[in-house]
Amino acid sequence: MNQASNPFLAFIQGNREELIEKWELKMKKEDDQKLSSVISDHTYTNICNEYINILIHSFMNPDDEPSSKIGDFSQKIVQLGWSLRFLTTSLSDMNKILFEMMTLNSTEEEKMSLVWAFDHWIAPVNSEVLHQYASSWERTVSLQKIALQELSAPLIPVFDNITVMPLVGTIDTERAKRIMENLLQGVVKHRAEVVLIDITGVPVVDTMVAHHIIQASEAVRLVGAKCLLVGIRPEIAQTIVNLGIDLSQVITKNSLQKGIESALEMTNRQIVSLGE
Repeated sequence: MNQASNPFLAFIQGNREELIEKWELKMKKEDDQKLSSVISDHTYTNICNEYINILIHSFMNPDDEPSSKIGDFSQKIVQLGWSLRFLTTSLSDMNKILFEMMTLNSTEEEKMSLVWAFDHWIAPVNSEVLHQYASSWERTVSLQKIALQELSAPLIPVFDNITVMPLVGTIDTERAKRIMENLLQGVVKHRAEVVLIDITGVPVVDTMVAHHIIQASEAVRLVGAKCLLVGIRPEIAQTIVNLGIDLSQVITKNSLQKGIESALEMTNRQIVSLGE
């Protein structure tokens, strides 16, 4: 099928402004996340124009592979925070607006013919947009997961030879592995003599969590440093006792402040008040 048999190309080019205006108003009305409060009208207009450009390019080059423009367009949609539901609704609205404009004075037979043309010319473009959106979303989530993993067990130097690892949230096997890796790498990198693991932000310390902490403490000892467990709240202490967890081989303190004071003593330093 050649360009001349495409019923949409000339119509979209000739009615572009009206089509975009109607679609933009519909998008704002259907905005399920109220993004219009933080997204300018210019952004909506740009998105509409980019999609129209994709359609025109596809109509004029029907034998080409899906263009990189679709990938860029879909990635921009993800970056704007538009949900899959909002995207599919918006594309459907655009199709309805285009169909209504093109069939204003058409017969039923002409309308049915145009429905077939929609399936042939526009549906594949929409399908590729959704496919690229899903791929871009998966990449974004993957990158976010990696970033969160990097931040989930940071090792922070607070004094010479003293580092702190603040832990927040639940600790599963995958995160425990990350903690162990960061601890060992950090001890060597910062030449730490004492490492404080702060569990103030860990909601539950069960047998598995305690096992991972003991393993981490032993691993730190094997590379020549000492490990302190700090931030043990009363309810956590009670849970540890009730479960019969043995932390006798780990030095424990109830707060980070007490832990730092002990760490300074272990490295032959102390906090001295200068007075007035």
